[in-house]
Amino acid sequence: MKTLTVLLLLLAVPVVSAQTFHKKIFDTEKAFEKTVAEKGIRDGFVEFLSPVGVMFMPDATNGREAWTKRPPSPASLTWNPIWIDVSSNGAIAYSVGNSQLRANGKDDPNVVYGHYLSIWMIQTDGAYRAELDTGINHEKPAAEPVEWKSPADSGKELNSDRISAADSSVSFYEKVAKVGPEDAYKSFLANDAIVMRQGKLPAFDKKAAIMLLKDSPRIAFSKRKLFTEAADLGYVHGPYALTDEKGAELERGNFVQVWRLRNKKWLIVADVLIPLRK
Repeated sequence: MKTLTVLLLLLAVPVVSAQTFHKKIFDTEKAFEKTVAEKGIRDGFVEFLSPVGVMFMPDATNGREAWTKRPPSPASLTWNPIWIDVSSNGAIAYSVGNSQLRANGKDDPNVVYGHYLSIWMIQTDGAYRAELDTGINHEKPAAEPVEWKSPADSGKELNSDRISAADSSVSFYEKVAKVGPEDAYKSFLANDAIVMRQGKLPAFDKKAAIMLLKDSPRIAFSKRKLFTEAADLGYVHGPYALTDEKGAELERGNFVQVWRLRNKKWLIVADVLIPLRK
């Protein structure tokens, strides 16, 4: 089953400490939010998405092009990152955080709460821009942390053996097809994995994720998958479909997964399903 391809990033990244990369992602996030507050959502996304940055509107599309075609919006969008991880070579990063959307401006009492996942790619000028941006909405959480943190081992796995996430993940997708998602995720989720499903509060560790995924319908991931990898971090997105036991389709949409190398094994550290609107 050779359905996975891989794009390896061998970029010339400045030699700096891993923590410098993390702080740069945080600073980029705050600059992004500040631009949205000052110029509006449309102009903020146009500035901080990469030229090929993907968003789901509702299906996968070039986010910068899509936002450029939209009129300005009065909506207020605020957020803050709570989790930041960066590849050991600094080429790819991802951030997760909470968000608040007020459709009629910052004084709108009606708030849509959510969590987002952004995947960042370093550009030729050394700046980070969002290669993919997505998220979910859910009920108001009991608390919204404002501090961010990273895994203790972030940036320490150099992947000197050049182990490929695309090749390693084949077993996961085969297991999903054969025995269902719950057992497959049990084998491939990292202990600090973040799992998001529309309408539900995210799970922020493996135990909570397994509870969130319990009794999930069968899921069929697209057979053709393009992984983008850099050292110990990689991501993939593509279509999925949920079906019942008789094979009837319940839902379809797009999935996003971030994979991370730990002790020479690739594991899922972030997993999001974005259903298409019916």
